[in-house]
Amino acid sequence: MKRITRTIRLACAVAMVGALLAGCELSGGTRDGRGANAGMDMQGAAERADAMLYATVGAIKPDIEWVHYTTTTGSCDVTRYWTVMTVVSEQRRGNFLGVVERFWKASGYRIKTVNPSKDLPAVYATSPDGFGIRVRFGYRGQAFLQVTSPCVEESKVGAPTKVANGRTYEGKPPTPNVRSDFWSAEIPAPGATPSP
Repeated sequence: MKRITRTIRLACAVAMVGALLAGCELSGGTRDGRGANAGMDMQGAAERADAMLYATVGAIKPDIEWVHYTTTTGSCDVTRYWTVMTVVSEQRRGNFLGVVERFWKASGYRIKTVNPSKDLPAVYATSPDGFGIRVRFGYRGQAFLQVTSPCVEESKVGAPTKVANGRTYEGKPPTPNVRSDFWSAEIPAPGATPSP
């Protein structure tokens, strides 16, 4: 009986160690789950988020106006929020999201969710290094961009170093107020097939 009890305890211990090692493997090979981002702190994560956002808005042609909105931090993550000030008409939102989604796919991001809502469409993706990125439309057709880091080392986080290409607002930016010959046009884009 004692031998059976010892065998069961040993089997449980081996199973427990195996489960712990498997958990480390799933989280990128580190105990804290940071994987490829081991050694990165919140400031580094904020800079990486900014780079992702700069690249995304840089891929949108014709150019749009955007402003930095806010930065939030959690217990081990950081989120950057940007607001698009260009009016994107209902007829051009699909084009806008399509440009962003194609750029993200070409950048190696994994598209997680596409919300085809007529009023509040959105695309959510994840970068190869575990950063979540999204673009969504909200009230009055305003587009918002957001990047959230995976878990990183705690640190202070500074404001973005590059100036936004839109004007500066005190507090929360207003609803979109910049007209674009292309993005604000209230007819489907030339050559675009209407969405079902």
